[in-house]
Parts: sequence; structure tokens; C-alpha cells
Amino acid sequence: MPITPATATPSSSNGTAEAILLELVDENGVTIGTEEKLTAHQPPGLLHRAFSVFLFDEQGRLLLQQRAPGKYHSPGVWSNTCCGHPYPGESPFAAAARRTYEELGVSPSLLAAAGTVRYNHPDPVSGLVEQEYNHLFVGMVQSALRPDPEEVGATAFVTPAELAERHAENPFSAWFMTVLDAARPAVRELTGNSAGW
Repeated sequence: MPITPATATPSSSNGTAEAILLELVDENGVTIGTEEKLTAHQPPGLLHRAFSVFLFDEQGRLLLQQRAPGKYHSPGVWSNTCCGHPYPGESPFAAAARRTYEELGVSPSLLAAAGTVRYNHPDPVSGLVEQEYNHLFVGMVQSALRPDPEEVGATAFVTPAELAERHAENPFSAWFMTVLDAARPAVRELTGNSAGW
């Protein structure tokens, strides 16, 4: 599958912009249709499939990314390692691995499912709504990052204490604490008790 930035509008064979489609789901995560990406995020938001990735280094520090300033949704805010939407019919696991590589230039190690969480988070700046059935994944990063500057403004590895300090002083995505809290049991299993997550 070709690399496609989250905000891209790839051209079809006749030269017109091709819509990026998301998978709409019911409250149980069962696919019920598709909708164009931006339309699905208009208030009140349509429930759609998403994923969130949390990668850690060998010291148990979480890799955060600051979303690039040109992103259409939540630009310039800090968030988890990677998040996005599977293509219709694409498994959340495959989408998580694909987008992590596209955004950060690394393939996660030991990537494992960490449950799901359903939420409704409006973005106060853009007015868009994240109405998502989110598949969570945890794993390790064991190679040098090569972030795509169109997707990622900055990265940082943080301990729990450093995250708390950064979270108090910087804007974070509206969904960040929801997905982190939902992933914590799997995070603790991956990083061990000494990491403090």
C-alpha cells in the first residue's frame, strides 16, 4: 500500500482528488459503512474506527510526538506516539504499523494490541469532533527516528514525571489522556512496574 499522508488528497486516474474514507462503526466496533474523513469529523461527529500507538524505549520512556503545525486537526499539540485511521478493510494492527513507519520512519518492535476505547472529544480550536472507536497498541522503538516533517513537528521520550510536567505546560490532543489511561494495563505489562506507568 502506498504511503499516504493523513491529510493528502491523492489524485485518481482522471486527475480529480480522491476522498480519504474512514470506516464507520457501531457501538460494538462493527463496520456499518464509510464516510469521507473531514465529513466524519464535523460536529456532532460520526463514530469511526481509529488506532493509537504507544511506543517505549529500552528505559521505559514513552515516545511522544508533537503534531506538525500544518495538520488540519489539532496542529502543533503533543500526543501519543502515533494515531490515525485504518483504510476501509485494513486491520487496525496493519494501519498502526503502517502509519508509525510513515510518520516516524520506524517499525515498532513487539507491537501488541492493548484493547479498545470509545470516546467523543471535540477539538476546541478546529471545531472538529473525534467520535472514535479506538484500537490501542503498545510496543517498543529500537531504531533511530526519521520523522516526516509534514506529519511530526517534534518528538520526545518522557518518563511519567516528565509527561506530567510537559502536560501541565503544553497543549496536548483532546484524546491523549483518554487513550493513555485505557492503555495503561498493557503499558505496565510491557514496561514493568519500575517504569512507573
